[in-house]
Amino acid sequence: MNLKKWSILTLVFAMSILLAACGGGDDGAKKESTGEETLAEEQVLDVNIKSEPPSLHPGMSTDTTSGAVLDQVFEGLTRVNQDSEIEEGMAESWEVSDDEKTYTFKIREDATWTNGDPVTAKDFEFAWKWVLNPENPNADYAYQLYPIKGAEDAKENDGSLDDVGITVEDDQTLVVELEQPTEYFLELTAFYTYYPINEKVATANEEWSLEAGEDYVSNGPFELVDWAHKDSITLEKNEDYWDAETVKLETINMSMIEEEATALQLFQNGDLDWVGDPTDSVPLAAIQSMKENDELEISDRAGLYYYSFNHEEEPFNNENIRKAFALAMDRQSIVDNVTQGEQKPAMALVPPSMFEENEEGYFKDNDIEKAKEYLEKGLEEMGLDKLPTVSLSYNTDEGHAAIAQAVQEMWKNNLEVDVELSNEEWAVFLDSMGEGDYQVGRMGWIADFNDAINFLEIFESVGGNNYTNWEDDEYKKLIKESRTELDTDKRREILREAEEIFMDEMVINPIYFYTNLYAHQTNVKDITVSPIGNIQYKWGYITEE
Repeated sequence: MNLKKWSILTLVFAMSILLAACGGGDDGAKKESTGEETLAEEQVLDVNIKSEPPSLHPGMSTDTTSGAVLDQVFEGLTRVNQDSEIEEGMAESWEVSDDEKTYTFKIREDATWTNGDPVTAKDFEFAWKWVLNPENPNADYAYQLYPIKGAEDAKENDGSLDDVGITVEDDQTLVVELEQPTEYFLELTAFYTYYPINEKVATANEEWSLEAGEDYVSNGPFELVDWAHKDSITLEKNEDYWDAETVKLETINMSMIEEEATALQLFQNGDLDWVGDPTDSVPLAAIQSMKENDELEISDRAGLYYYSFNHEEEPFNNENIRKAFALAMDRQSIVDNVTQGEQKPAMALVPPSMFEENEEGYFKDNDIEKAKEYLEKGLEEMGLDKLPTVSLSYNTDEGHAAIAQAVQEMWKNNLEVDVELSNEEWAVFLDSMGEGDYQVGRMGWIADFNDAINFLEIFESVGGNNYTNWEDDEYKKLIKESRTELDTDKRREILREAEEIFMDEMVINPIYFYTNLYAHQTNVKDITVSPIGNIQYKWGYITEE
């Protein structure tokens, strides 16, 4: 593909934004000093989350937008700190048995819900068993709980919830038994699927999580005080949070502005304090200028941007056709001329930070001749002379649209196939993907915890976050085997074998490994984006300028 031509198209597509220098915060009266810094009188943070969160129920959420809100208003047994390390959250301490299969957590006596109720071990048991209850089919992240003894059996095989390894010894003591030692289990307990839910409130009102109000009860550093659907969310400091003394921000205003150029303009005017990942995107045409002005912060992110193939839809039920489409794509051109955020071309599923071999991956990027060979084989197997028009779907977003347009041209030039582009608002798009109403669909996956299984287990079975409608018995067997293998090297080999099966069938079309790309006002302090793309406002604050 002509790189110069696409670079020009990208600039036109992104409205040819001219950048100004980043604005600062408004002047305010002095409040208090921290070292050489003076805190602003108003501790208000304004950010953009782009779209409506599909769900603010910890047991039902599966997306980064919802997670970015939940991580501020809830807290699990543990919490990931600014250095990406696990530290105490609702649990003030824990003990691990010698065989590393039993965890005993002590809940803080000063841990309370926003309605004044104490947070108890029973609230964790209730939340986790709600997710594992097969009568709650919307709990797509249930598999995150499967390290717990009996959890998978209860969700998948009509096992009893009473046999799940979760025991409440008293209000402050929660005992968790695992199927086998799981080295990342404490990290899992910081993830939102493991957050507690106030049993009394949720039992009285099953729709407690649909609106802000007295029934939206949480236990984190902030509380949800307003939710204007498809417009904005407002969080305020939770004065009853056990570590409220650490929390300096009083208010977080979360806007839902889909137009990236509008959000950037607000940022430049000082009306937004943050632009870019993980809740927003920097406009494509702005990236280069912002990089040159040293305004952008860029770091590797354990995540994959990919196109999902629907294996139940022709022609993508054919392996050779899938391989043809994957190899007929110039990923290096996309990251150099479209995304421009120093992303890495992806020819594998698991990021290089977990499998270093995946710097190279399983196939050659932009291998047009090989792609044509696969296309010819696929057409012959399907009894076709030429491929019909195919549909490429994505959720509404400037960057997704630009990538889709580039890919549309690549597939037309390299495979002589016409591609129709279709976009939908995020929540609607997720429904379409879940219902299998697509042929090729844009997807992304950001690590929930730092282990390769987090990427591989997505595709263990159809449903949940696996929109491909692909399953494989040998693949399932290897994933299950990896969960019982205690030798680190052997476990890695098992997971690599599973990935080889996955990539050999070209279940998905990997495009690039993510980076974190963002900018913030100079008076915004101590807000960091983790290597897995999480953001924590608990430690953030605003200074005077």
